[in-house]
Amino acid sequence: MNLKSSNFVNGIPEMLLLRILSQEEMYGYQLVSTISKRSEEVLNFGEGCIYPILHRLSAEGYITSRREVVEGRPRHYYRATTKGKKKLDSLQTDWNRIIQGTQIILGASYV
Repeated sequence: MNLKSSNFVNGIPEMLLLRILSQEEMYGYQLVSTISKRSEEVLNFGEGCIYPILHRLSAEGYITSRREVVEGRPRHYYRATTKGKKKLDSLQTDWNRIIQGTQIILGASYV
């Protein structure tokens, strides 16, 4: 596997978004908050990072969105499509290979 550093770094929030959205429907700010909470505050992606990824995933057919007005304000809810779930499987496979290669180099005692 040949990784470009930008694909590696950008792939992490994409993978996390697809994972969460394959489990349940959420809106943007809720996703930002969920990632932070589930990672025990280790991962804190701002909305400026998350929304462009959501828009790209939607344009590529990996997620769908629906608009709903909540308390007078429009909110877009997102959910992974079947295509998005397949993409998630691929990203998780790559991620597991990255972890395995890193463990080999750093030594199993590191993990």
